[in-house]
Amino acid sequence: MKILIVDDHPMVRKGLSATLLLEEAVKEIKEATNVEEAVRMIKEEKPEISIVDLRLGREDGLDVIRISKQEGLETKFIILTSSMKKEDFMKSREFQIDGYVLKDAYAEDILYAVHTVAKGRKFFHPEISQLIDNQQEDGELEQLTPRERDVLEALGKGLSNIEIAKKLFISEHTVKKHVSSVLLKLGLTHRTQAALYAKETMYI
Repeated sequence: MKILIVDDHPMVRKGLSATLLLEEAVKEIKEATNVEEAVRMIKEEKPEISIVDLRLGREDGLDVIRISKQEGLETKFIILTSSMKKEDFMKSREFQIDGYVLKDAYAEDILYAVHTVAKGRKFFHPEISQLIDNQQEDGELEQLTPRERDVLEALGKGLSNIEIAKKLFISEHTVKKHVSSVLLKLGLTHRTQAALYAKETMYI
């Protein structure tokens, strides 16, 4: 397997090369420092996998993927980045990347990512996937009013409508209205689901 590393930092390329050479299937490693050089290397060297940094100095690493796909060049792309921003991950996925790995990942995680992508599967670093999941959950919770969040938290604690009414100093009828609203906004069908959702997202 031939791999291309695209990164503008020599130390990163050196460290990554040393890690990748631990994988028996990796026979050759090529390096590029910018978009133009990377596209040329992909065209000439035809690497099975190209590992691309999102930030190439003042250039955008995603341009390597965009141009390569426009020119019909075949290689699997793994993004290597220190960014934990949701927008960077989502934008990268729009380019149909094969992998997304954080720079502070353990060597075995990087090797596993390469091994997984080489087999035709996707690999997204668990930490970034968890971050996106948490942000999506936070976004759903933001739809709820403060009172609805109180009701959801109470559901997570297993309280009945009567107990919630007493706890929040509201009528049972009002509790039922809040529960219905919570289920509707979160796309749930019954209070048991809401209770489980509360436990998972509100750390009850």
